[in-house]
Amino acid sequence: MNTDKELIGRCLQNDSSAQKELYTRYAARMYGICLRFAGHALEAQDILQEGFIRVFLQLKQFRYQGSLEGWLRRIFINTAITLAKRELKFSQREELNSHLQVDSDKLEGLSRLSQQEILHLIQQLPTGYRTVFNLYVIEGYTHKEIGRMLKISENTSKSQLFAARRSLRAKLTEERNVNGRERS
Repeated sequence: MNTDKELIGRCLQNDSSAQKELYTRYAARMYGICLRFAGHALEAQDILQEGFIRVFLQLKQFRYQGSLEGWLRRIFINTAITLAKRELKFSQREELNSHLQVDSDKLEGLSRLSQQEILHLIQQLPTGYRTVFNLYVIEGYTHKEIGRMLKISENTSKSQLFAARRSLRAKLTEERNVNGRERS
């Protein structure tokens, strides 16, 4: 197995077997990121494909300051954000009052769900909510950073997170009610 440095060198020489190896080595982990930002598997595959195109176009810019995987993660997150912004331009967005306070309570019930069930709930969120939720809750960005990335205000980021959490709570309540009725 090649080290990342050797692999990158071969990729930069347009070695197709090295490019395939890089893809094979990181595709599953990057696909996990894509799934969180996407509304469905087909959209996640589009993000994955677009992300790897960007990786191969920008590979010469990798400076070996930190891990290759971390660098790839940033590219895939930025790709997902770019595609989400494109989608938001064409979709109707619910406007929330900027004075809404972000509810800092944890989402009750998530710990009882499988990763697949949580992913499914997140994927059902509208694009804006899903993007902010992923960046804040999962990736750990601040609202200020999210605002800069998405070109929205810090308050809009907070409002989107509030709405995402509210929507997830409603879906969890609905899920509990359906499961409760099935058991009765």
